[in-house]
Parts: sequence; structure tokens; C-alpha cells
Amino acid sequence: MSERYRSRFQQLQERNQKAFMPFTLLGWPDKNRSLALIKQMIDEGASALELGFAFSDPVADGPVIQAAAFETLETGFTVDDGFALIKEVRKLDADIPVGVLVYYNLVMKKGAENFFALAKDSGIDGVLIADLPVDFSAEVVSIAERNGISLIFLISPVSPESRIRSIARKASGFIYLLSRLGVTGINAGDSQNDAKLAGIVDVIRQVTDTPICAGFGISSGETARRMIAAGVDGVITGSKVIDLAKSKDSSKNLAEFYQEMLKACSSNEQKMVHSKAKG
Repeated sequence: MSERYRSRFQQLQERNQKAFMPFTLLGWPDKNRSLALIKQMIDEGASALELGFAFSDPVADGPVIQAAAFETLETGFTVDDGFALIKEVRKLDADIPVGVLVYYNLVMKKGAENFFALAKDSGIDGVLIADLPVDFSAEVVSIAERNGISLIFLISPVSPESRIRSIARKASGFIYLLSRLGVTGINAGDSQNDAKLAGIVDVIRQVTDTPICAGFGISSGETARRMIAAGVDGVITGSKVIDLAKSKDSSKNLAEFYQEMLKACSSNEQKMVHSKAKG
């Protein structure tokens, strides 16, 4: 696990807090506004950042992020531009963990060795390759390890227990638990699904102490609290961020949303969540 992830999750645990990771696409809607959007995330108190490289066929992403990806590609923003932007982000905060979501075609186009060397040089802590199955990840895992970068994997609500255990053993930084099936977006699952997620969390805990963060459909303090009640160590939200960034008074709206999410992840909220769970 990268040192920044290790240190940040340890700090959060000591404060009885959960991680809040907002997501946006690198270069959206343009380089300057993208950097400003990321800076606001840091200034508002994000625990870590999850940043995406725009791709022409983002199969794991819903309509909001897909549209933003196409808009970014149309501006001519490249993978190299993304690495350069992350260097600018790193100047804003030397300690915040920075993870990136990418598709395997982009990694292979650069060459895996070169991609991870560039990631290390730009200050990236974790890489999630959305369409890389754990069964075919051995070479990439070793390259990531050589560069001191955590390789993050997705676990689905329908993953069989044997696969959950296999992924949990290989993941580092954190494990990305999908809150529901489908693609990214604002609508979350139901309480029956939450109980299933709690069972998956229990299986993961039997294998590893790597932190678990839930994403897909986490768009409010309420949905964040539900995921935290299921036992995760943090929540990730992206579509809601991009939606609010397109709204009138976007800076104000984003600030209010970030504070709502941070409150849901705070120590006082944890007492309420655990109290309700026991009741």
C-alpha cells in the first residue's frame, strides 16, 4: 500500500472518521477549470481524490461521466496532459492520496511499464483499471509494486465469495466496493442490497485489513451513511460532483455537498450510525 493511503486511513481511524473521496475527470471541462474543481475538493477537506482519465468507451460509467469524458476528449486533452495536471494537483497538497481510474487500453497504449513510471513521477498513489479482471492482473500488479503504487480492484455485489477473497488478497490502497450493479450514477440501491454489502465486507475483513470504500450511486449524506452502516471505511462520489459542477452557483453548491458528505463521514455521525445499527 502506498504510504499516503496508509497514513491517511490510519489518521481517519484514529479520529473515528470515514474517508470521503470525490471524483472528477482530469481535464473536464477544461484544464484550468478542472484544476479549480480539484482544488476546491482539497480545500473543502476531501480525505483523498479519485480522478479519471477520459476514455472513448467508458463502459463502467453512467451517462453523466460518459458525457463529461466525451467533452474532455473533444478538447484534445490527452493522457500526458492528465499526468501533467496531477503534478499541478500535487503542488496544492503533498499529502493527500491521489488515485486514478483508467481503462486498460490507455495503459497498454502507453505501455504498462511506462504508464506506471509516469504515474509515479506525477505523484499518483493508486491506479484502478476498471476493465482489468483480477485473473489477468499479475503482470500489472508487479509493475505497480515496483513503482510503489497501489493497484485498486473492484468488487461487485454479485461476486462469488471465492472471487471476493482472490481480489481482496491482491488489492492495495483500498478496495472499491460497488454499492450496486450497473454503471456509475446518482441512484443508489435498496436496504436488501445494503445487507448483502455488509456480508461482502465481512468476507473481505476475513482476508485483509485493506480499507474498503464504496462507490456507484453515493450521492447524498443519506446514501453515505447507509454504506458506512454496512461497514465500509469510506465513500466515493463522482456523478453528483459533475452534475453540481455544471449547475448555476456551482462553487456554492459543491461546497454544500462536500460538507454534507464530510458530516456523514464524521465521528459524531459514526456514533449515530452504530447506535441505529445496534437498535
